[in-house]
Amino acid sequence: QVQLVEFGGGLVQAGGSLRLSCEVIGSIFNINAIDWYRQVSGGERGLVAGVTRGGNTKYADSVKGRFNISKLNRINAKNTVSLQVDSLESEDTGVYSCHAWGTGNYWGQGTQVTVSS
Repeated sequence: QVQLVEFGGGLVQAGGSLRLSCEVIGSIFNINAIDWYRQVSGGERGLVAGVTRGGNTKYADSVKGRFNISKLNRINAKNTVSLQVDSLESEDTGVYSCHAWGTGNYWGQGTQVTVSS
């Protein structure tokens, strides 16, 4: 079984930065890729960025050049994928959730990012 726990959200002014982390608890053996999704209030959840175990990345057009997703790294005995978010805009406000897929399909609870203009 796999659990995902997100960290790093918060309130930031437009133009600022945050570093979001997704900790993968449990076996990573059958995980093929990890994605970050964003859900705005009252809206649908959309893909922001993703990375495969081999290091291939993808980004939504709206965040290219501003967001950077790391590979799945083992830091301090924890398996973590990070999302560096820079030059934040008010449109980036939302709940950011981590999603892992492979033989299973796993979601975290999400972390709130609020960008004030």
